[in-house]
Amino acid sequence: MAVGAGVNYSQVFKYIIVGDMGVGKSCLMHQFTEKKFFPDCPHTIGVEFGTRIIEINDQKVKLQIWDTAGQERFRAVTKSYYHGAMGALLVYDITRRSTFHHIQNWLSDARKLTSANTVIIMIGNKSDLEEQRDVSYEDGKTLADENGLMFLECSAKSGDNVEAAFLDTAKKIYQNVQEGSIDLNHAGGGVLGKNAFQVTGSAQVALMAPGCTLARCVLIHSPDPVPPPLPLQSCPTYATSLLFRYVGVVNL
Repeated sequence: MAVGAGVNYSQVFKYIIVGDMGVGKSCLMHQFTEKKFFPDCPHTIGVEFGTRIIEINDQKVKLQIWDTAGQERFRAVTKSYYHGAMGALLVYDITRRSTFHHIQNWLSDARKLTSANTVIIMIGNKSDLEEQRDVSYEDGKTLADENGLMFLECSAKSGDNVEAAFLDTAKKIYQNVQEGSIDLNHAGGGVLGKNAFQVTGSAQVALMAPGCTLARCVLIHSPDPVPPPLPLQSCPTYATSLLFRYVGVVNL
């Protein structure tokens, strides 16, 4: 969700959402950023991006939310987006126990690829489908407690607990900032003062190779200052962030 240039905020928190394909990661992000549920939301290819400004203790904070693809073939791409994330949402589907079993793999990636101060919350999505439940609340809570994680069950469809999932994570990050365990001036820390960088509506464009359809594009980025290997052009019909230097696209 693009934010108008006139909105002020004091800090930026970077989030990453991970989990198996089809658990509802994109739907959670859209419910939080747009208050909308899209029942036919397509599977994410590469990454999607959303933002929302919230208020904590009278301070406006901008959440930058990176929604990653759950397919194995995109793992190499999405792993690069863990860097600098100060909030990680690990999502499973309460109606599919296999997605719950895979949470340990996502947690392993999160702990290896993020800071020791990253706030991690485990989310059991689709709590509205109680009759199809395959993972009990107690199983989820036990796994979260064993790994020192925050835990909630949510419904991206009804909106139940979606606000709490994102806001409780932000409050914990904010607490870490206030306690001095996070350096606002360190770009890799996942929390930045407003002047460190900004993503505005005018900066949100997509990059694609000529002839490549949007549905079959995946954005590749690198923190290294290397020139793009492919000719790129902007596309006004899709939005993602230019926070990083993109170095190419893959036509799948």
